[in-house]
Amino acid sequence: MTSARPSSRRSTDQAWLITGPLAIFAVVCSVVLGLVSDPSFGNPVLTLALLVVTVAAVSQVLHFVIRRQGLTFTINELPLVLAFFWLPPLTVVVLSVTAVLLVQFSRRTPPTKLWFNVAKAGASVSLAGLLLVSLPPLDDVGPRTWLTLFGAVILNTLASLAAVGGVISLMHGWQAGREVIRTAGPPLLTSGINVVMGLVVLIAIETTWWALVLIAVLAFAVVLVYRSYAQFFRQHRTLGDMYELTRAMTASGQDGTLIDVLLGRIRKLMQAEYAILWLPAQGRHSEVLLTARVDTPGLLDVAPTPVVVREEARRERRTLVWGARLDGDDLLGAALRGTGVKDVIAVPLRSGQAVIGTLEVVNRLSDAGHFTSDDVPVFETVAAHAAVALENSRLVDRLRHDAYHDGLTKLPNRRRITDALGEAVQIRAPGEVVAVLLFDVDGLRQVNESLGHVAGDKVLAEVAERLRASAPSSALVGRLGGDEFLLTLRVESADAALELAARLREQIRDEMVFEPLTLDVDTAVGVAVHPDHGSDPATLLQRVELAATAAKSMPGSIQLFSPALESRSLRRLGVAGDLRQALDEGGVEVYFQPKVTLRDRRLVGVECLARWEHPAHGTVTPEDFVAVAEHTGQLGRLTEMVLREGLRRCRDWTHVEQPLSVAVNLSARTLTDRHFPDQVRELLDEYDVPPHRLTFEIKETGVLDGTDRPIPTLRRLRDLGVRLSVDDFGSGSFSLAYLRRLPVHEVKVDRSFVQGMATDPGDLAIVNAVVTLSQQFGLAVVAEGVESELTLELLQDIGCDIGQGFLFSRPLPYERLEAWFGAQAEVEPLPAADVRRLRVVP
Repeated sequence: MTSARPSSRRSTDQAWLITGPLAIFAVVCSVVLGLVSDPSFGNPVLTLALLVVTVAAVSQVLHFVIRRQGLTFTINELPLVLAFFWLPPLTVVVLSVTAVLLVQFSRRTPPTKLWFNVAKAGASVSLAGLLLVSLPPLDDVGPRTWLTLFGAVILNTLASLAAVGGVISLMHGWQAGREVIRTAGPPLLTSGINVVMGLVVLIAIETTWWALVLIAVLAFAVVLVYRSYAQFFRQHRTLGDMYELTRAMTASGQDGTLIDVLLGRIRKLMQAEYAILWLPAQGRHSEVLLTARVDTPGLLDVAPTPVVVREEARRERRTLVWGARLDGDDLLGAALRGTGVKDVIAVPLRSGQAVIGTLEVVNRLSDAGHFTSDDVPVFETVAAHAAVALENSRLVDRLRHDAYHDGLTKLPNRRRITDALGEAVQIRAPGEVVAVLLFDVDGLRQVNESLGHVAGDKVLAEVAERLRASAPSSALVGRLGGDEFLLTLRVESADAALELAARLREQIRDEMVFEPLTLDVDTAVGVAVHPDHGSDPATLLQRVELAATAAKSMPGSIQLFSPALESRSLRRLGVAGDLRQALDEGGVEVYFQPKVTLRDRRLVGVECLARWEHPAHGTVTPEDFVAVAEHTGQLGRLTEMVLREGLRRCRDWTHVEQPLSVAVNLSARTLTDRHFPDQVRELLDEYDVPPHRLTFEIKETGVLDGTDRPIPTLRRLRDLGVRLSVDDFGSGSFSLAYLRRLPVHEVKVDRSFVQGMATDPGDLAIVNAVVTLSQQFGLAVVAEGVESELTLELLQDIGCDIGQGFLFSRPLPYERLEAWFGAQAEVEPLPAADVRRLRVVP
C-alpha cells in the first residue's frame, strides 16, 4: 500500500519535450509551404465560413480514455477536406491552428495541454499540406482528387496519433504508448469515414451550392442519430461494466481482495482519476480509508478530498456532488477549492437504515471530461451494490471470527488454538520448546450456583483479561471452554514454562468483588511442552489437560505432564468397561476399618470401604474407580452395594449382641439425588437396622461447597435419624463456623494433620482447634490416620473422642475382621453391657 500521493508535476513538464519539437516542426513545414505554394490567403468569406465549420467540428468530441489521458477524436476531417480543396495549404494551417486555439481557450485547458494540441494541429496539418503540394494540383472532383485529399487527411490523422502516442509514452511509459497504437484502429476508421463524407459534401457543393441546404438537414439528422447512438452505447457499456463489477465483487468477497477489486473497477467504470472508500470505525473493525488512483499500483491510504466531504455525506445521508457540470453545494465547493479537485461525487453507503461509510469518485479523466448529472444515478447504483458486498464481506469476516473466537471472552477458541498449535509444532527452533499452559479456574461452579451464571461469566471475563494482560506479547491466549484457559508460546525449556506458569498464576490471583461478596480467584495450571510431551496438537492438549487435573490436588497447583499421569488416565479408561461387570458379578468387595474410642479404646464401629481387584490391572484405587463410576453412571449402584453390605453386617452384629455402627462414604454427587433419602429409609427398614447405627461420611469439598445445595438432602437424612460426618475436614478452605449451618453430628480431622501433629506444632495446633471448637458446637470428633502411640497420646491429651488408623487396624475383609475381633479384643463386664475393648499390640 502506498501512503503518499504521487506527484504528476514531472509528467506535465515532460510533455514539453514533445510539444517543443512539434512546434518547431510545424513552423518549418509552414515556412516551406509558404515558399512553395500559392502565397495568396484565399477567399476571406470562404475562409471565415470554413473556420466556423472547423470550430464546430472540433467541438464535437469523441472521447477515448487511455490511462490518465483522454484521447479526443473529432469530425474535423470533413471541413479539412473542403479547406484543402478550396484554400491554399498555408491558410488551412492557420485556419486549423486558430480553430484549436479557440476551442481550447473556451474549455480553459491547462497551458501544457493547450500548446500541445496547438503544436500537434500545426504539425499534422502542415505535414498534410506538404504532401498535397508535392502532388499534382487539384483541378476537379474526380477520383485523382479523392485519392489526393484522402491521403493528405489520413496523413494528418496518423501524425496526430503519433504525437499523442509519443507524449503518453513519455509521461506514462511505453506500455501506455502501446495501448494508443493498439487502439488506433477505430480512430483511423472514423477518420476514413469522415474523409469519405467530406468528399461527398465536396462533390455535392461543386455540383450546386443549393446542396448546402440538404447537407445542413443531413448534418442535423446525423447529429441526432449520433447522440442517440452514443447514449445507447454508453448505457450498454455501463450495464456491462456493472455486471462485471458485480461478478468480480461476488468472487472476491471470499478471498479478502474485495476492496482492491471494488475500487479498481469502480474507478475504471466511472473513468475517474480516484475512487475512494471510507468506512468509519465500527465495533472491532477499525477505520478504513483507501484510494485507488490511476497508474498507481495498490491502494493509497490518503485521499485528495478533505474529510468534510465524507463526514457531510454520512451526516446528511445523501449524495454530494460538485463540479463544472454538476449542481454542487456551495459549502462543498468552498472546501474543495485549492485542492486540485475539479469534480467529485460522494455517495453514502447504506446498510438498512444505517450509513456504514462513503464511496467517492474524483476527477473525470482528461481535462475536457467532467462528471455530469447522468453519472450520479449510475454511481449511486454501483454504491448500493458495493454496500451489499461490503456488508456481506464483513458478515463473512464476523462469522469466520466467531468460528475461531470465544463469544464471552473474545479470546481464540479451541479450534483456533489447535490450528495455531499445529503451525507452531511444525517449526523447530534450536534451544526452544513450544510450551502449552492450561489454567483451570477453581470454584466456578460454586459461583454459578451461588450468584448465578451472569456472575460466573464476569469471573471468566475478568480471568481472561488478567491472563491476557499478564502474558508475554508473543503468547497466544485462548479459552478451551468452560473454566479452562490455554496459553502457548515458545520458551527455552520446560523449567522456564513452569516458572512462567507460577508467575502468571500469581499475577492473575487476586480478589474479585461482586457485591456484596469478594471472591478469591485461583487456578490450577497444567504444563506440557513440545516435543517432549507430544508432536501434534491433539496429543499436547490431551496431556496438558491431564496435568491440569492432577494440579488440582498438588501443592502449588502447578503440574508438569509426566507419563505416569497418562498411565493412570489410560488405566481408568481401561477399567471403565469392566466396572459394570464387576458390580454385576460381585467383583467389588467391602472392607471394614475399625473406629475406636481413644479414651478407653473401645470398638464403636467400622467404616465400610469399597475395594476392587481387577483381573488384569491388579488393585484399582478407590479414587480411580469411584471417579469412573461417577462418569459412567455407576455411582448409584456402587453406593447401594456398599450400603447394603454395611447394613447387612450391622444387622448380623446386632443379632449376636455385638452392636457396631457402620459408616459409609458418600460422593458429593449423591447429595444432589433427591431420591436418595427415600432409598436409605427403605434399606434401613429392609435390614431392620436402627438409623443411629448408620453414619454417612461426606468429604469437606462436597458438603462445604459454599452453597446451600446439599443442605436439603442432609436435613432429610438427619430427620431419618442417620448420623452425618464431615470427612477430611481441614483439607478445604472453609471455617468451622460454617458447620453451624449444617445438620451434621461428627467431624473427621484430615489424616495429613493427624499424622503430622507429632512433629509439626502447626498441625498440632490445627487439630487442637478443630477438636475444641467442634466439641463446643456439640460435634463428635474422629481422628483418622492414627499410626503411632505418640499421636494417640496427643489426641487423648486434647480430648479427641474417636480414632481410626493403622495403629489399630488396616481395612480388612469381613472374614479377617472377625478373626481380628477374636485376636485383639477381650470382654470385660460393665454395668451397662458387654463392650469390646481393644488391646494395642505392638
